Amino acid sequence: MASIKGKSYHAKPGEVERLWHVVDASGQTLGRLASRVALILRGKHRPQFTPSTDTGDCVIIINADKVKLTGNKLQDKIYYRVTTRPGSMKRVDAETMLEAHPERILENAIHRMLPRTTQGRQQRTRLHVYAGDKHPHEAQRPQPLEIKL
Repeated sequence: MASIKGKSYHAKPGEVERLWHVVDASGQTLGRLASRVALILRGKHRPQFTPSTDTGDCVIIINADKVKLTGNKLQDKIYYRVTTRPGSMKRVDAETMLEAHPERILENAIHRMLPRTTQGRQQRTRLHVYAGDKHPHEAQRPQPLEIKL
């Protein structure tokens, strides 16, 4: 076996420079958009990605109310909420959820694509979803991110 020259690189938490991105969800397919945003939140788009260190960026999603669901998912997809109390299970279809809380649909899809660990919970805090085209993060000077799917 040939020896490998050089050493592997492991990013350290203090070395990570977080960028802010704005994504417009108008006309985007829900699952494809969610998988791309989850990849950016984890930091897998960077060459210095290290699985044991959080190297992801911050993402702002606007126009969540204009996201597309393909096929019959508006009527067939069901979201469940349950507490520990007996008889507390609530069922809401995607169409009702999109009308009442459009940002929750994207948040659920993206959160379920992130790891269910301490690091995953930390990454979820950097996701900001808004139903309209306005957001309160102008001070961070977010860069528009074009997601081509």
